[in-house]
Amino acid sequence: MKASFRLLALAAALAASAAQAHQIWLEQPAAGQNPVIRFGEFGENLREASPGLLDRFGQPTATLLSSRGESPLAVTKTADGFRLAGRPAAGESIVAEDAAFPLRKFKQGDKEVTSWYRPAARFATRLDAQQPRLDFDITPTGKQGEFRVTFKGQPLPKAKVQVLVQSGWAKEEHADEQGLVHFDLPWKGQYVIEASHIDRTPGERQGSNGAEKYDGVNYVTTLTFVKTGGAAAIAAGPAAKPNQ
Repeated sequence: MKASFRLLALAAALAASAAQAHQIWLEQPAAGQNPVIRFGEFGENLREASPGLLDRFGQPTATLLSSRGESPLAVTKTADGFRLAGRPAAGESIVAEDAAFPLRKFKQGDKEVTSWYRPAARFATRLDAQQPRLDFDITPTGKQGEFRVTFKGQPLPKAKVQVLVQSGWAKEEHADEQGLVHFDLPWKGQYVIEASHIDRTPGERQGSNGAEKYDGVNYVTTLTFVKTGGAAAIAAGPAAKPNQ
């Protein structure tokens, strides 16, 4: 499976029928259409659907970020994602996350562990310098091919980061001490940059049935953007079949 650095603990937190780590990403399917939150494997052209793994989501939220401030966007579930009630203008961004993804229990040796999988995504219309907004975030710095990984607003050194395109090409790098990572972006088209992080601090959150305790949080976050210049993009393979 591509993105081999992804965490086994995260895979265990997902359904056994799809024992693989997924990400969410934001994409604009076509000009003039509103962005959609996808769940699956971008590099494998896999978009989970409903009925299926898409139904495991809790309650994804989305926020439009502009020079005028922040505006929440309504999110509507469809058969292959969550469509947003609005789209960004040039220079604007959107962030989305599911902070209510159901907790999962799994065995780690002789111990039962409760894991919180917390997926998030950012969509940028331009790669101008941006400030972190998500707890675990990837933001452009304004320099060509440079991005910063942050955790709770602070740079995350040595973070493992991947850049992916839909053809399946991927490259992995480690962020430096300032949380910075650099990638060559040779092709036109859509890119997804992904990072993962485990916070092993136990905690408690409010769920639909009251307080829920967890042993750690598995963060997976992405940044999506479309590059208009460069070599012609490599064609994507056939769409992968969603998991049930």
